[in-house]
Amino acid sequence: MIRPLDPVRSIKLKISILLLVSGGAGLAYLWLEFRWQPPLLTTLATVAIVLATAQVLGHGMTRPVREMIAAARAMARGDYSRRVRATSRDEVGQLAAAFNAMAGELAAADAQRRELIANVSHELRTPIAALHAVLENVVDGVAEPDPATLRTALAQTERLGRLVAELLDLSRLDAGVSVLEREVVALGPLLAQAVAEVRVAAAVAGRGTGFAMDVDPPGATAFADRARLHQVLVNLLDNAVRHGPPGGDVHVRGRIRGGDLVVEVTDSGPGIAPEDRERVFARFTRGERAAGGGTGLGLAIARWVVDLHGGTIAVVDGGPGCRIRVVLPGSGLPGTGLPGSGVPGAGVSGAGVSGAGVRGAGLPAAVERAA
Repeated sequence: MIRPLDPVRSIKLKISILLLVSGGAGLAYLWLEFRWQPPLLTTLATVAIVLATAQVLGHGMTRPVREMIAAARAMARGDYSRRVRATSRDEVGQLAAAFNAMAGELAAADAQRRELIANVSHELRTPIAALHAVLENVVDGVAEPDPATLRTALAQTERLGRLVAELLDLSRLDAGVSVLEREVVALGPLLAQAVAEVRVAAAVAGRGTGFAMDVDPPGATAFADRARLHQVLVNLLDNAVRHGPPGGDVHVRGRIRGGDLVVEVTDSGPGIAPEDRERVFARFTRGERAAGGGTGLGLAIARWVVDLHGGTIAVVDGGPGCRIRVVLPGSGLPGTGLPGSGVPGAGVSGAGVSGAGVRGAGLPAAVERAA
């Protein structure tokens, strides 16, 4: 397509050229058709009026464009606060509105990036400093490498491992690609394994949290990605421990309802206000009462995994604390599970799980032996 006005650097000058060329074409038509043209003085006066009008109107028309240029240059320097005043409804106004929306998204992304750096720096510094102190005491002979000391070091390395796993999941979430490896999973042992893992972390942190677990029916199974579903359960349980009071209780319940798998995690904390129930699943959202820090990615990753399964996750009413419900449609199978499959506390019996209601003041025997 021919674009003869591209070398012209001013939109106002382009408008003036457009009007002059259009007017010249009209005068040429009058001369060729009627052999008539207006007097020269009239023609010059008309041209002057047209150019002046074009400059005045063009200044207002191009002002949003100039503001966008200035705002874009400010964004290049890291300032995302500039906005363009969009009052017209034409293409320039639509461009200004789209520019403002883009600027808002860039500002939010930049704020999230800064918050991520701050959170990750804090989360890395704390366990590294604790691990350094433990190892330094052992090397200097101040502390003995007994099970309690090694357990403390193990807890810090596990905290680092969880942080790295969350960052890897965040990169997969941003990439928008992930493959589910669905299989038939015994629901009871899966819940018990997640409870046992979080119980260890809660005991090391000195939270004294008690756990209870129900599976209905006892031999229920689920058709889902075992590793991803385990990740959702751990994130929800860890979130309940962090936001619950010391010495509180966490109850996890799994059941089959109309062919759907429904999992609920309830804590005894202050709960979540209705206006904040959707925001808690956004990235980098950390509750003010949360204990032990955190990157604010746990619930966001849980929602991502649930979405991959085609399910829903939400904060629902039902109790003085916070209750988060996960529904995976078509994933529930009332078949025979695998109770007591070697997972600590995995023995499913009726509505409860043996050992699941014991207050988490200590560590499972397997962990004690590993320490």
